[in-house]
Amino acid sequence: MRHAIVIVCLLSFTLSALAESQSIRVATYNIASGMKNAGDLEQQLSLQSSLKFKKIAAIIQHKRPDILLLTEFDYQSGTQLVDLFQQNYLSQAQFDQQAITYPYSYAGPVNTGIASGLDLSGDGKTGGPADAWGFGFFPGQYGMQVLSRYPIDTKAIRAFQKLRWNSMPAALQPINPKTNKPWFPLNIWSVLRLSSKSHWDIPIQINGSTLHLLASHPTPPVFDGPEDRNGRRNHDEIRLFADYISAQKSAWIIDDKGVSGGLEENSLFVIAGDLNADPFDGDSTNQAIAQLLQHRAINNNCTPQSQGAVIDSDKQAGVNLTHKGNPAADTGKFNPARVGNLRLDYVLPAKQILIHRCGVFWPAADEQGAGWIDASDHHLVWVDISL
Repeated sequence: MRHAIVIVCLLSFTLSALAESQSIRVATYNIASGMKNAGDLEQQLSLQSSLKFKKIAAIIQHKRPDILLLTEFDYQSGTQLVDLFQQNYLSQAQFDQQAITYPYSYAGPVNTGIASGLDLSGDGKTGGPADAWGFGFFPGQYGMQVLSRYPIDTKAIRAFQKLRWNSMPAALQPINPKTNKPWFPLNIWSVLRLSSKSHWDIPIQINGSTLHLLASHPTPPVFDGPEDRNGRRNHDEIRLFADYISAQKSAWIIDDKGVSGGLEENSLFVIAGDLNADPFDGDSTNQAIAQLLQHRAINNNCTPQSQGAVIDSDKQAGVNLTHKGNPAADTGKFNPARVGNLRLDYVLPAKQILIHRCGVFWPAADEQGAGWIDASDHHLVWVDISL
């Protein structure tokens, strides 16, 4: 009997070691490209001299994710900006890091900067960046880009760019507190899009299994008024994927091809992106991120952390001193007088996916890569998983 127990333990250890050796690293990284005009990103990526993109590439090369979602990577129709990024930055060794290549990629249109023709901001005018379907000065600003070492089933990708907010049951429709009536007039509410950028379901083929990368970048829950239109939109953008992975709640969801419903039960998925919602601090509405962090279909056994975030929180002080959340879990660094450091970026696997380890690339001042992280106000978040 004792020998049998030893054999079982050895077998379990061997299988665990084998699974870890075959683990897949999934990451998300808001690169805060900050491009002010259409075409600016193409111009920078056409060179090999941008210090910002050298640092971004170095971080990617250092952590070497197998599947990577980049947010705030502008979308430009008809131009493969990702090819320029790979050719001029990722495939070139940066700061003594090893070059990296991603044979598969995906980017699609987003709502940012696309004129709605309506007065969405309520200022009596149309045509400004706040009157686009998603805030933006030009179409494709703040877009998303996926890079993968594994094949992407492009024909099976589902996008929810045009899904209307009012189609969501019990949506958090913004209310004017002065009149207690809907803040958006009916002619706007009836056509307003839910996603500020887009929501994507990207099937990735990994050793005979399909992993659904659920990518999004909800609007920040700020830059509005007492009607909380951005806070409520952020909440419901997060809810979209919370419902999408819940078979009993997803019937209302219709993709841009007219197909309704969400993921099938027990599908393998990872939700990733800058979700602009902290579980304890910041300005999110109705504990928006709890819709995912407390979801029964999600594995939350590993909270990505870094020691660099703790050190920075102490150094910046300000409102960080009043925060309730664990500073080690912060993923972004913002104005210490008003916002402080927050956990905004997430990689959340399905409950049946095994997590080996996770982290945030936020090195301390004396650690490798400390000189690269000023490329963005966000930090790369990664999770190592086995299917």
